[in-house]
Amino acid sequence: MTAWTLIEHFSFTRVHARKHNRHAMSADPPRLFVPGDGALPPALVGRSAEQAVLSRCLDDLARGAAPPHNVVLVGPRGNGKTALLNWFKARCGERASGVDVLRLTPGEIADAQGLIDTVAPRRGIAKLLPRKVGVASVGSPEWQPARGRNFKRALLARCGRRPLALLVDEAHTLGLGVGGLLLNASQEVRAETPFLLVLAGTPGLAARLGAMDASFWSRLGAGLLGIGRLDPGAARAALVEPLRANDVRIEAGALETVVEDSQCYPYFIQLWGDALWQDHLATGASELTSETVAAARPKVAAWVADYYQSRYRELRGGGLMSAAGAVAPLFLRQNAASGRNATASEQELDAALAATGAEDADRFAILESLHRLGYVWCPPGQGAPMAWSAGLPSLMRYVLDQAGAGPAGGA
Repeated sequence: MTAWTLIEHFSFTRVHARKHNRHAMSADPPRLFVPGDGALPPALVGRSAEQAVLSRCLDDLARGAAPPHNVVLVGPRGNGKTALLNWFKARCGERASGVDVLRLTPGEIADAQGLIDTVAPRRGIAKLLPRKVGVASVGSPEWQPARGRNFKRALLARCGRRPLALLVDEAHTLGLGVGGLLLNASQEVRAETPFLLVLAGTPGLAARLGAMDASFWSRLGAGLLGIGRLDPGAARAALVEPLRANDVRIEAGALETVVEDSQCYPYFIQLWGDALWQDHLATGASELTSETVAAARPKVAAWVADYYQSRYRELRGGGLMSAAGAVAPLFLRQNAASGRNATASEQELDAALAATGAEDADRFAILESLHRLGYVWCPPGQGAPMAWSAGLPSLMRYVLDQAGAGPAGGA
């Protein structure tokens, strides 16, 4: 650990210990693990490389310089992109009081006027803006809405006063006009003032950004970050550290069972952690055992079943069940317990899709659809040959089980 990481770790432990003591005196039991809502988990582990990239960008902003690149966090849902975004927002407040940070979702910036009014509100910068400016096309940084505001100039004025980090979650749903305006402005503004754009989204984000500005994706360099499942060591730490900070330990065998069952998937880790923590609150046991895990399993299984059904309906609604069933065996052939090490080449995937009768011209689009939904995952920036992995092996097993159960699987 670096010195700063150690400081953060011990600060985290003290803060959570104080929270635990306060909750012990209240009527409501504390909520330690946070499955499903994008909140910062009690221990954000396994993302040190991504945190380092974001921290370097923040250091640049804090000294009044623009980072050398924007940042894009891309990966299947449930892997902690929103949590990492929230970590960075908190870090901006902790380490760089002179840096403004603004976190948005596309729903808050439905059109170009909304983008301008939200990112560069009139109050505080109105005197810096010209009364009249030229009109350019939608998507250009010079574009202005009917009320006469110019996005690039407004953003330059804001960042000229204080550095700005703009964080956009769920960026794969950005409108093309709004996104094009934002992407085109970001490069030009960073050339003159301290500005950072951080986008987070599912694997569909690549195609979305390409439709807005084909060159933006290729200019990211070190700022292109793939967010997939954790490695086993980080998955263990995500469970152990919060429990230990609250004077609860988990037996080694029980821990390995949970890590294997979670498949190192952050969302499932938080589900398991919540179930085990609730057991601790109910029993007061300071040690979680294999019996504790067995008792919690039905509750976790019910939560996971809801998740599988939702993802299954999504695949079926997209007409992807045949393709999903065809590629699944490629990823379940290795490390049968979890599938963490199973990979497949694009040629293997293409052959599996061809066996379903899909035409050559359609197979790439089908693979992209499976990738967009996170059913299969290919981290960005790895070059060729590309190694694909399962977004979640147990979901693939569920799809195969459904396909063998009746005609519903063949939709």
